[in-house]
Amino acid sequence: MTLLKDINSPADLRHLSRAQLKPLADELRAFVLDSVSKTGGHLSSNLGTVELTIALHYVFNTPDDRLVWDVGHQTYPHKILTGRRDQMHSLRQFNGISGFPKRDESEFDTFGTAHSSTSISAALGMAVAAKIKGENRHSVAIIGDGSMTAGMAFEALNNAGVMEDVNLLVILNDNDMSISPPVGALNRYLARLMSGKFYAAARNVGKSVLPPPMLEIAKRLEEHAKGMIMPATLFEEFGFNYIGPIDGHDLEALIPTLQNLKELKGPQFLHVVTKKGQGYKLAEADPVLYHGPGKFNPAEGIKPATAPKLTYTKVFGDWLCDMAEQDKRLVGITPAMREGSGMVEFEQQYPSRYYDVGIAEQHSVTFAAGLACEGLKPVVAIYSTFLQRAYDQLIHDVALQNLDVTFALDRAGLVGADGATHAGNYDLAYLRCIPNMVIMAASDENECRQMLTTGFQYNGPAAIRYPRGAGIGAEVKKELTTIPLGTGEVKRQGKRIAIFAFGSMVAPALQAAEKLNATVANMRFIKPLDVALVKQLAESHDILVSVEEGAKMGGAGSAIAEALAELGINKSVLILGLPDQFIDHGEAGQLLALCGLDGVGISNSIQGHYHLAEATTVVEPRLVSNSN
Repeated sequence: MTLLKDINSPADLRHLSRAQLKPLADELRAFVLDSVSKTGGHLSSNLGTVELTIALHYVFNTPDDRLVWDVGHQTYPHKILTGRRDQMHSLRQFNGISGFPKRDESEFDTFGTAHSSTSISAALGMAVAAKIKGENRHSVAIIGDGSMTAGMAFEALNNAGVMEDVNLLVILNDNDMSISPPVGALNRYLARLMSGKFYAAARNVGKSVLPPPMLEIAKRLEEHAKGMIMPATLFEEFGFNYIGPIDGHDLEALIPTLQNLKELKGPQFLHVVTKKGQGYKLAEADPVLYHGPGKFNPAEGIKPATAPKLTYTKVFGDWLCDMAEQDKRLVGITPAMREGSGMVEFEQQYPSRYYDVGIAEQHSVTFAAGLACEGLKPVVAIYSTFLQRAYDQLIHDVALQNLDVTFALDRAGLVGADGATHAGNYDLAYLRCIPNMVIMAASDENECRQMLTTGFQYNGPAAIRYPRGAGIGAEVKKELTTIPLGTGEVKRQGKRIAIFAFGSMVAPALQAAEKLNATVANMRFIKPLDVALVKQLAESHDILVSVEEGAKMGGAGSAIAEALAELGINKSVLILGLPDQFIDHGEAGQLLALCGLDGVGISNSIQGHYHLAEATTVVEPRLVSNSN
């Protein structure tokens, strides 16, 4: 590094000449590749935003001018240029820097993001705040074409388009990809827009035939006159001044365009075209594979894992194909997470029953409700953290009408390196209070398959939650068998202490039970709860404990306590689970241990609470700050 080593803030960047920016981009791209190959993280998206990031910080007076990055998984170049270059080795690791923008990490991270389609709303709020406060600064939202499929983005555009006196710039980073390949009418529209060869040809003819003075006038009038050549774009109909599309890797195009837009008032819309994985041929060829890799050798690329453990995602994908073969009514739905939810094979085998609706979680749930109204059996594959975005639809459109929709909730509980924004810590609490819902938590791979079958066969809304990554190594049986509704099972018989374990906590509860000679019940169902089993163990044990990989407040442990109260059993229950905190990124096993949810932690908590023996103190995880 000859240039990048001296860039410790965007102020340093703005001291460079325009001629130095291209070699800086080459250095920055090489640094991103080298850094991510050592830590793991998002790669393709970050390689694609190098020039755009440089141009934005070069033209705008950040952090006074606000940059809001949608989703934020493409902000590694931004982090490097804003004083965090020497911290990149700690990316997504415990006590290290986040893989997403985070307000308490840097003043340049003006808005915390990780879920999609929030940037335009937030940037508009900042622009209106500047107007109210009498501050002359700009707000810029950088949003991908995948995120533009979400309704919230269009709600913000609709609101912003009538505000003619705010300094708002929306940049559409069009790389023809979100995480999965693009879908929907918007993608087709953008493709048609970029293939408008008549408009491009007219511009080139003007350059070749007009004398220099007239050419300069033509350039100034071009944007105002383009409606004579090309119909007004969708974004202009929203009230934005649309510019583009331009090459998002061409600094000689980006910088003058941004400088001109900076001088304009009112809502502006810049359409830039970039390539995911730009500059690294392997990532360019397969941007999905290189979307979020682990550690790898850049010279060799990502190598296939040898004999990988079976993941819960794979269990779901196999079950979906097997159940679809058995029941022709099954329809699979994903909100833009085909690979992440394990639906690639299902799409290949049953394309007419596979629907990727884009980043539109609310729509995915109500779409499923409509299918269920007509006698089909939709399965919505969705991450726990993303189902939060469709909570009203879940209640109003599915549960209230008691419709037959199955929800496969991947990434339940702590998710490790992605941190607080992606953790599925709340589904047990927010689902349990909804009438008509059946809720299950899988303790191993085979039980996950059984629960998916049980939920699918249940004539009403059912949710099956399972964690990220591999299971415990249980053999998965091919048969599509069910579990009797609302029944748990005793996994270990002990004395005096009864542990009610839910889902992923069954294995560590059994480890703790060996030390304490405790009884362990795999409760399996959060709703309906096996009240008979609760009563049986409460009457035969002195100490009652519940353990779950979810928020303690309102979760499965609360269900146990409520059941005991209703039964008139005057015994307290020690509720172990995730604390009332947002838990930062780190290795998942490490975070669970810090929360006291490994075998040692569970044993220590029981011993310490009931003064059974000397126990080590459980360390509380680091709180995610809400400060600036």
